[in-house]
Amino acid sequence: MTATQLIAAIKKKKELQGIDDAVVERELQNVLTQHPSWNDDLSKPRSAIYALILKAVRASLRRKYGLFRTELLPPDLSPQELLSRHSSTKERLPFYQAMYQSIFNITGKPATILDLGCGLNPLSLPFMELKKVNYFAYDISKSEVDVLNKFFNSLPKNSLWKGKAQILDITDVEKVLGLPIADICFLFKVTDIVDRGHGHKRSEELMKAIPSHWVIVSFPTHTMSGKPMTAPRRKWMEWMCARLGWSYATFEFENEIVYVVRKS
Repeated sequence: MTATQLIAAIKKKKELQGIDDAVVERELQNVLTQHPSWNDDLSKPRSAIYALILKAVRASLRRKYGLFRTELLPPDLSPQELLSRHSSTKERLPFYQAMYQSIFNITGKPATILDLGCGLNPLSLPFMELKKVNYFAYDISKSEVDVLNKFFNSLPKNSLWKGKAQILDITDVEKVLGLPIADICFLFKVTDIVDRGHGHKRSEELMKAIPSHWVIVSFPTHTMSGKPMTAPRRKWMEWMCARLGWSYATFEFENEIVYVVRKS
């Protein structure tokens, strides 16, 4: 069985269909590196080991990328309707404008934005009230990247808003280092996924690699079941900033706490 066939088998699960093949292949290689003996059974689709490979890769993809994903998106929805279909952006709709105003009061209005693990967040660009911006958005979901590029391409030709969305696994720090230099970078509700099972080392490496002095990091303040967290602040973020000599400010909305981090 070829890698292409195996990737297709892994993605038969509905919730994984939007993930780009390159990301699935990378996760497959990680699993096979951890279990080198399993390589011998790749050509045996009915073997027990083959079933274990599928299960292990799917489980890893769900742990890392399964949160905050949309269903396959219906065509021809407005940006507002699309934002309401995504779990994170739907929660943010009541305070998007206030959130951006709070951020830009600290950072100044950006001319260039990076948005990593963006989901559909770039569709909130009208809430930012920017006259001019270059927006670079990155996610692992091909379906969401396609939606974002449709949005960017629909902007009037004389618009001072320019944008492009691309596939990127933001855990690949070397690729993050090569991204365009930006005024600010959004990391909305993604570091918990990046760090899952690895402490906070990966998030620190990611934030160091981001080619921007300002990094805007947010976290949910409610559990997946909807209950308010008893301690929504992320002390590890504050300790990391103190250790690295970075400054930060925080503000909190109903469902989200935002750290505005200035890297020195």
